[in-house]
Amino acid sequence: MPGPGDGGVPQTGDRLRREDRGPGTGAGTDPRWAGPGAHGWQARRRGLRVGYAPGTFDMFHIGHLNLLRRASLRCDLLIAGVLSDDVTLVLKGHRPVVPQDERLEIVSGLDVVAEAVLERTVDKLAAWRRLRFDVVFKGDDWQGSETWTRLEHDFGRVGVQVVYLPYTRHTSSTRLRRLLGIG
Repeated sequence: MPGPGDGGVPQTGDRLRREDRGPGTGAGTDPRWAGPGAHGWQARRRGLRVGYAPGTFDMFHIGHLNLLRRASLRCDLLIAGVLSDDVTLVLKGHRPVVPQDERLEIVSGLDVVAEAVLERTVDKLAAWRRLRFDVVFKGDDWQGSETWTRLEHDFGRVGVQVVYLPYTRHTSSTRLRRLLGIG
């Protein structure tokens, strides 16, 4: 079935995988990964360290790319959680500029991302129960926040490491929204 924007990218529900996009190199080509339908728990059984990077990824920019590249260097398989339009509205008080299907396709098109999933809940532990990742990555601008301090504790109880990666200070979706007069 054609993907978002009629770009011809097959989709399976709310997931886009490297194999859906054809051959290539990158995180999704590790032979220990089971391929389409594989989740973190299957990859972990094969000895892979599974990472998870949640985000809105609206108006995709160099900061998003930097975060995903850095995250991919710290795990064997990187799953990106793209927040749905509705979840973004709840968390940020506005809808994204770029629709969720397009953001999902953009993020899934990166060689460093093995799989992109659409997140329809704010509950990060629900994402862990579904995907079974070993480490979660977030920009260091979130470090020390009430939400992520609590999540560090909650994830620690299930053996998931929280890693904060350098935030690209000169570019952000918030800054872009402000410059464009839509924030």
